[in-house]
Amino acid sequence: KRIGITRIHMEEDAGKLVHSGASISTSEFSAVDYNRAGVPLIEIVSEPDMRSAAEARAYMEKLRAYLQYTGVCDGKMQEGSMRCDANISIMPVGSKEFGTRAEIKNLNSFKALERAIEYEVERQKEILEDGGHVVQETRTWDDAQGMTFSMRSKEEAHDYRYFPEPDLAPIIIEKEWVEKAKSELPELPDARKARLMNEKGLDEYSAELIVADKKMAEYFDAAAAETEDAKGVANWILGDVSAYLNSNNCGISDFPVSPAHLGQMVALIKKGVLSSKLAKKVFAEMLKKDEDPAALVKKLGLEQVSDEGAIQKMVDEVIAANPQSVADYKAGKDKAIGFLVGQIMKKSRGKANPGMVNKLIIKTIKGE
Repeated sequence: KRIGITRIHMEEDAGKLVHSGASISTSEFSAVDYNRAGVPLIEIVSEPDMRSAAEARAYMEKLRAYLQYTGVCDGKMQEGSMRCDANISIMPVGSKEFGTRAEIKNLNSFKALERAIEYEVERQKEILEDGGHVVQETRTWDDAQGMTFSMRSKEEAHDYRYFPEPDLAPIIIEKEWVEKAKSELPELPDARKARLMNEKGLDEYSAELIVADKKMAEYFDAAAAETEDAKGVANWILGDVSAYLNSNNCGISDFPVSPAHLGQMVALIKKGVLSSKLAKKVFAEMLKKDEDPAALVKKLGLEQVSDEGAIQKMVDEVIAANPQSVADYKAGKDKAIGFLVGQIMKKSRGKANPGMVNKLIIKTIKGE
């Protein structure tokens, strides 16, 4: 879906309000912080083309990605690098006239944006269904209470009026300048997503998540350069790495493991040197100290056993000790294999190559 942009205001920050309480609704007073006054900012005014909270969030996420990739800002909403003022109005199905709008100021996360819009839609619906009318006003979002609260009325306020400022001469931008700027743009999110899918074999969902954050995409590229298993790198980034970032409330720039070491660890798994299960232990050690994964595997004695002769010996011993499980498998109970695999993994202290174990158990039972 294409979202139109009405205009872009280039401004300077006027400062911000600091509330005495946890939110404006619980504050006794608000102070004015002028430390950011004069800081350059842009306000992007979009067309009313969005029809749900989910669409608004998707638009903001895509917009942030473009701003990150082009170096406009880091997009850290929680730090104030990017904020959103959402205007919400509702209208009956089939109507072409928008209802009275209310503006929610300074939403500082995608989750808050989505929740605030969903709440405001329901609030306005209740008013209209009860026979009332929505007041044009500015509201604030209280994340703890999950509610919006009125800040100031706009009922008497006129819409913005724009007219030429006589002391500011128009800036004429030549087409050649625009084309030169386009040619100098870096790889943008959609192009990067296509590359990760076409060249690295990532599925669309994984590629979408990775390219949504420029730093994350750069981390992925650096890690994937260390291994032929780009999908494995993506799985670790979207799994264990993201879990660490979420639990520590930090970004990929603060992640303690270098992309090279993560990629090298995935390469060890791909080569069969390290099992996926034991890789968790290596990963945990790298979080404490960013060491070379190959050196850690040796230091911790976690090399995966892929020697067919050694595994076959364990298979023979486990099969001999568990005749009932063998009989169960022959009787069509495939789950019996899981028990036998577990016994061998226990015997090898988790070091045996599970794929090879499974293959050799079936082969031995069938007498092949």
